[in-house]
Amino acid sequence: MSRRSLAALLPLAFAAPAAAGRHDPEWIGFRQRFMAPEGRVVDTGNGNVSHTEGQGWALLFAVHFDDRASFDRILGWTRRNLQRRGDALFSWRWRPNVAQPVDDPNNATDGDIYIAWALLRGAARWGDPGLRALAVAIGRDLLRLLWRDVAGQGVLLPGLNGFETATQVVVNPSYFVFPAYAALAEAVPDPRWQRLTTDALAVLRVARFGRWGLPPDWLSLPRAGGRPDLPTRWPPRFSFDAVRVPLLLAWGGHATEPAVGAAGAFWAAPTMPAWADLRTDAVAEYPASGGVRAIAALVGNARPVPLPPVRGAADYYAASLGLLVALACADRGLPTVLSPA
Repeated sequence: MSRRSLAALLPLAFAAPAAAGRHDPEWIGFRQRFMAPEGRVVDTGNGNVSHTEGQGWALLFAVHFDDRASFDRILGWTRRNLQRRGDALFSWRWRPNVAQPVDDPNNATDGDIYIAWALLRGAARWGDPGLRALAVAIGRDLLRLLWRDVAGQGVLLPGLNGFETATQVVVNPSYFVFPAYAALAEAVPDPRWQRLTTDALAVLRVARFGRWGLPPDWLSLPRAGGRPDLPTRWPPRFSFDAVRVPLLLAWGGHATEPAVGAAGAFWAAPTMPAWADLRTDAVAEYPASGGVRAIAALVGNARPVPLPPVRGAADYYAASLGLLVALACADRGLPTVLSPA
């Protein structure tokens, strides 16, 4: 990465000043509803499992709200229960009330990125070099184990196993965590972090499907080159994963990208469906959550951005999306307002 390219990204590399402290009602509400005392973040809409996505997001929230005690509990539980052997990455899921809570050692790359990013933000906020060292180890192993060059485009596999064949590599566009790459590039200098941004932007400009030209939850990249396609293993939808794509683009400073505008146009419908089928153009019969509505407000240039209260969120995921929008607004210097429950 050139010095000029890095300098352009540095405002997002470190934690913005916390919008509020550890006693903020929204953070207290999140902890009370979705975090066990030992630091396990509970996905209440998905069988009460825990996963690295949720642990990483909660670490980011704890840094934002300057809550070191919660941060340490979340990190401690994550390392005790999800740390993989032989590398610095984490197994992606923990299931309660079973003999073997971690029944799949595979990682989830987005979760690893969020954990590393939160560690770097925590190290900067609290002056703790130990947190930075943990993040550096994760960043190195992300590049060492998950980097692939697919027809000249650099990507990180979504997980160590199950996402590549002799002819294709499957990626999840919601794992393109644009706002984290600058922090990782500063901590683990390597030109591939910049390539992850430039190449992912190039992919998302062509990987748009259906009536609205939306990014999909999952995407197949041909090793021989050519247009990306929708893989057959997953429903061909703009759905619960892909709703994060416009958020991460806007958060990373790419709010004018076509995928952001397409999502904004889709969400402009009065009912704002929860998902769209990218082959048939069918839409969900139920509306998007308040968290998705917050993303829509952000990318739709609502100012101030209305944030849904945690107490009104249907589940962990909706609440998390709302808090992620709050963090994005803090990083981008955008005003917010708490909307009615």
